[in-house]
Amino acid sequence: MKLADLSLASLAGTSRRNTFRDLWDRLHRLPGGKRLFSRIIGIMAPYTATIHAHVEVLERGRAEVTMRDRPGLRNHLSSIHAIALVNLAEIAGNIALSYALPDDARFIVAGLSIEYLKKARGDLRAVCECPVPATSERAEYQIPVSVRDATGAEVARAVLRSLVGPKKQA
Repeated sequence: MKLADLSLASLAGTSRRNTFRDLWDRLHRLPGGKRLFSRIIGIMAPYTATIHAHVEVLERGRAEVTMRDRPGLRNHLSSIHAIALVNLAEIAGNIALSYALPDDARFIVAGLSIEYLKKARGDLRAVCECPVPATSERAEYQIPVSVRDATGAEVARAVLRSLVGPKKQA
């Protein structure tokens, strides 16, 4: 399989393992592995790639994702655009939950709310500490994400409403 053939469906849809977790576990310790993993996320979900996010930490129930400030992410007030912030929060929440899922589970975001607390400027870090589903039984989870600037000030707070359930049988 070529890197360009990856998709969220091919990575997680019917595999008997949590291939997302397997991929991170294989790559993150290698030189350039975190960057490669971050790039793969962008290939799997092309819109996500537009903010050039970088996965820094990924473990069961926790993720930290950074985004460098760039002119293309700015709005008319010279702060980071609201949609770039929600994209960053969604990436952090989704990968934290993906990594935490049992091998036979999958999820979909069914809703998302975000509060913009102050203008976001400079490099940002989204931190997610989420529940760890014990089974693939159909359930809804609230996935909180905090987005902070380089000073540590919280600029946005998001909650993803995610539905977890069993993978389709192959």
